[in-house]
Amino acid sequence: MFTGIVEEVGIVVEAQDGFVKVRGEHVRDTTRLGDSIAVDGVDLTVTRLDGSLMSFDVMPETYRCTNLARLETGRRVNLERSVRSEDRLSGHVVRGVVEGTGKLRGRRDDGAAVILDFEAPGRLLANIVPRGPICIDGVSLTVIGKTETTFSVSLVNFTQAHTTMLELEIGDEINLETDIMIRYISQLLEARGLLASESGDEPAEVDTVAAWQAYKAKRS
Repeated sequence: MFTGIVEEVGIVVEAQDGFVKVRGEHVRDTTRLGDSIAVDGVDLTVTRLDGSLMSFDVMPETYRCTNLARLETGRRVNLERSVRSEDRLSGHVVRGVVEGTGKLRGRRDDGAAVILDFEAPGRLLANIVPRGPICIDGVSLTVIGKTETTFSVSLVNFTQAHTTMLELEIGDEINLETDIMIRYISQLLEARGLLASESGDEPAEVDTVAAWQAYKAKRS
């Protein structure tokens, strides 16, 4: 489990099919073989340690569901070690199991903050709630707006300086993980017959919050 609070921006030193090696001075400090590290929001297992270098195996399914296939030497990535029982949850509960990818569609200044607009598949947008949490490339953020096809987040100065978010260019693919509690509610509603079951490549877009309210009204 992770929090989406990036500890360090690492550097990819090698990326091959099924394998990636990353340099991370701070994260490497207490890391041991077999530990879980979120690399741009993807939970990967450390298979080899060499100084400040950490190696990870990447299975085909991970490539299919994330943007890790575009990793290349020199690319900067967000790194976070898994949470210990005594740690504070400064972000939100993140599993590191990326549900899919989206794309950056817009960027604008908002005083000292920067607002980013992202396009996402309908099946993921259904679980994205304004003022709720979202994890983008391993970064825990708050959704400030949502349309039928996009959602927006605002980056404070600290996030701008300590993650790779400002390095994204229009059209870049990003890893997405929606809030786990909202996903549980969606599954509950689907089990109760209030949400359409997923079918085909693109499940029906459903307003999870509205469906939950309808469910409570039905039960009262």
